[in-house]
Amino acid sequence: MPEAKAVLRYVRVAPRKVRLVVDLIRGKQVGEALSALKFIPRGASKVVEKVLKSAIANAQQKEIGDVDDLWISKAYVDGGPVLKRFQPAPQGRAHPIKKRTSHITLKLSVKEAKRQDKSGTKKWK
Repeated sequence: MPEAKAVLRYVRVAPRKVRLVVDLIRGKQVGEALSALKFIPRGASKVVEKVLKSAIANAQQKEIGDVDDLWISKAYVDGGPVLKRFQPAPQGRAHPIKKRTSHITLKLSVKEAKRQDKSGTKKWK
């Protein structure tokens, strides 16, 4: 089954925050996911929307199939490098601050048509 893939790396948003958004769109149709991302009140939704539009463009370039038939087959967020900073604290101490980065990966594929089994029940191919 052909897939279109888009990866955005070194995004300055914590993976924990991006995963909340990605979990909402995993397994959905592309159009449904795009409309959902517009109304999710999180900063990471704009970043994920950008990756999804890139994956759609990649699918059109590879001529995988109609855009309406695409769905998000795989979506995951990995942690990237951590920028380590220090915040001055009382009595000459310093508190560490970890500025986390993310790698966002989306894979789109075409939902295959239903076929009928010999028993007459519909099954996914």
